[in-house]
Amino acid sequence: MTSENTAAPSRAPRPRGDRPAGGLDRFFKISERGSTLGTEMRGGLATFFAMSYIVVLNPLILGLGADGAGNALGIDRVAAATALVSGLMSILMGILSNHPFAMAAGLGVNAFLAATIATTPGLTWPELMGLVVWAGIVMFLLVLTGFRTAVFNAVPASLKTAIVVGIGLFISFIGFVNAGFIRRMPDDAGTTVPVSFGVGGELFGWPILVFLVGLFLTIALMIRNVRGAILIGVIVSTILSIAIETVAPSGPSTANPAGWSLVVPGVPESWFGLPDLSLIGQFSWFGAFQSLGGMAASLMVFAILLSVFFDAMGTSVGLATEAGNITKDGKIPAINRVLAVDALGSVAGGGASSSSSQIFVESATGIGEGARTGLAPVVTGALFLVATFISPLVNIVPFEAVAPALVIVGFLMVRQAVNVEWNDWGLGIPAFLTIAMMPFTYSIAHGIGAGFVSYAFIRLAQGRGREVHPLMYVVSAAFLLYFGMGVIDGWMH
Repeated sequence: MTSENTAAPSRAPRPRGDRPAGGLDRFFKISERGSTLGTEMRGGLATFFAMSYIVVLNPLILGLGADGAGNALGIDRVAAATALVSGLMSILMGILSNHPFAMAAGLGVNAFLAATIATTPGLTWPELMGLVVWAGIVMFLLVLTGFRTAVFNAVPASLKTAIVVGIGLFISFIGFVNAGFIRRMPDDAGTTVPVSFGVGGELFGWPILVFLVGLFLTIALMIRNVRGAILIGVIVSTILSIAIETVAPSGPSTANPAGWSLVVPGVPESWFGLPDLSLIGQFSWFGAFQSLGGMAASLMVFAILLSVFFDAMGTSVGLATEAGNITKDGKIPAINRVLAVDALGSVAGGGASSSSSQIFVESATGIGEGARTGLAPVVTGALFLVATFISPLVNIVPFEAVAPALVIVGFLMVRQAVNVEWNDWGLGIPAFLTIAMMPFTYSIAHGIGAGFVSYAFIRLAQGRGREVHPLMYVVSAAFLLYFGMGVIDGWMH
């Protein structure tokens, strides 16, 4: 059954009336990809709103913990470095790859770094950030040798589709969690249920209302094919949240279960401030190898490398598919440039002590708004650079105002599930594991690993091992090593 409501608004051709002319259009192929200057600008702005929380969250993860020498990176310094690196790498990605992929500090890696500092006596932040730099250098060399691209091309089409669907569920789950619609059950709740609906099984509080208003407003605008639907939803929800917080303050969720998740909306008292960029260049090339030993440091580099390696691959597949920037045989144009810039993001992020900068899955928000070219991340990057000096830009929009966009974009991506060959168990089961593991483990790389390992195993069990590309066996073995890092670490100690 077909109707106007089942159309794919994220891929609908844009009107030609406001398409740009001249060098900008030719360079980014804006008209060629059925987009417009206005659409790319809106997409870049929507992506920035969806990603801006990282400038607040990353410093809270990395900035507070003291290292083995008793030194902390500092919230203000990590915030400035995060905004600067995110801005520069997003602009570089847009210009070199011409894909709507923005970049920022990856949440998986920064959590790993914080946990490592907390549990490894004697290790310092400069030494640990040096390992991030080394992981980026190794990734860049893998791109130059063609290995990373070869792995990308060796993945079966059904698994690539499963990656898109898994990312869609992951994005939606992030949206629901960020809005407080789904919450983790506290350890002392006396139940084995890991998550709950709202607070204690009930929805209450002004932030939840903002999320629901934004969600249904965005749905209504999308099904009516209103241009800028996602961005309008974010802006209206933000204005509503500021008005509500002014009249009936809820405060942060740390003090009030029904409060705002991270950013408490409000009009800032001051708008400008000079950033503290003293963390740039404060990393050690070989300090970790001396402190931990060559084997332990190398294993840490491997863990960072594998996580970032496949996070980027999976995210780029999902985003390019949703943007329509993928060939009929499932390849992404200029994929070498995409992966090279992503590798440089690890070098830049480690060099600035802000963690590895990666392709951000929230770029899907801008794609849902219609972004199809590299101009969108250039706009996003420019806003991050502005945020380096105008910090209130990232302290106005609460999670609850952006979460509806993530849920809607997740829906747009999950529709790809019909393209998986479910009747072939050798593809269907790995696809299912890929889709399920991404949101359940809160990791794109873990979902990909589960799919790859199960695909190789099932084909061998079916007696069809020759159908598996040799690189898939190599990568599956690497993932088995990655998943067994805890056991290996126990043996070493």
